Amino acid sequence: MLFALASGFALSNAYRTVAAITAPPLAQDMGLSPQQLGTFAGSFHFMFGAMQLFMGIGIDLWGVRRTILAAAPLTIIGALLSAMAPGYGALVAGQALIGVGCAPAFLAATVFIARYFPVQKFAAVSGIAMAIGVMGMLFTGTPLAWLIEKSGWRMGFWVLAGMSLLAWLWVWRSVHEERLASNPGTAGGPRESVREALMRFGSLLRMPHTWGIVTLSFFCYAAFITLRGLWLGPMLISRHGFSLVQSGNVALALSLTAMAGPMVFGRFDPGPVRRRRWLVRCAFVFAALFAAVAFEFGAWGDVLAALAIGFFSGFAILQYADVRSSYPAAITGRAMALFTMAMFLGVAAMQWFTGWVATHAQAWGLEPFGPVMGSIAALLVLAGIAYRLLPAPPRQG
Repeated sequence: MLFALASGFALSNAYRTVAAITAPPLAQDMGLSPQQLGTFAGSFHFMFGAMQLFMGIGIDLWGVRRTILAAAPLTIIGALLSAMAPGYGALVAGQALIGVGCAPAFLAATVFIARYFPVQKFAAVSGIAMAIGVMGMLFTGTPLAWLIEKSGWRMGFWVLAGMSLLAWLWVWRSVHEERLASNPGTAGGPRESVREALMRFGSLLRMPHTWGIVTLSFFCYAAFITLRGLWLGPMLISRHGFSLVQSGNVALALSLTAMAGPMVFGRFDPGPVRRRRWLVRCAFVFAALFAAVAFEFGAWGDVLAALAIGFFSGFAILQYADVRSSYPAAITGRAMALFTMAMFLGVAAMQWFTGWVATHAQAWGLEPFGPVMGSIAALLVLAGIAYRLLPAPPRQG
């Protein structure tokens, strides 16, 4: 069941990083500006993040299977619309539909792990699931670059639509929560109304420690996806003269390091008290790596820094473990949903913001990627400081 759910997360990762390889041919084909590319990439993440509240409630009330099967067909429709898009507006609409369809993907897997695996194994098992999910990024590296060069960017979306249909069928065939008697989300039917569920969701925001968790989640994953999912290809092509396939090779290597990161960080989770200190330090290391890309230490410097960013992105699994240990089991779905919502609204905001930075940098006669990566580094430093100063959960105080 977990592998079937992780396949949906893998497709979600493919969609959220597709812009890194499709951006150059899209910009040429449709005459898009950097800010329009940021909006195109961010529309998926905005809808993905905005729908987390409703997906979390759906998972808590009706279970993982029903929520996935109801939402995922929109992914297929959005991919088909993107493949046939006659213009920029249809392309953005397709990305928005894909974002809604993918919204429950990783949330469903993490809630499934939280419900059916021991709490002490949550970080390790989640790390494995996240590593499986990151395999979706492998497709949006060399294979997608090769496919685009041979058949055009639209073919990439046709292939993703077919893969999404197969993932939906796998969940339909394999995931049956009634086999697991301890499932709190399906046994005995819904335990509360949607209105009551919304009220309990709002209660999360009244907990002081929620704001530190949300602040860090808003920026850290956004930094990684903004590089891998939007600027990596354009930066390597424009700054260092890489071909599309060469950029795809780097994206593939980065994705492989991103697969290793969650498993390593999940294996060495230091526990609730020390975990908070680890998270602050990881945020600062992350910022330093983006600063290195901003200052441009040559092609190999950028490639090595990008690979290190991919590996360190795995510390997000410690953030999931932080959420898991900071809230009661009864609201695990909603707590994970709030965390995931903050992550992906952060991605949408950062991709739009960095598009704005790049457009204005070009207007001022500057190479855009230095200001883009420098602004990401500054935001990560501020996020780490905020997480350190905002209240911790009572058990850690």
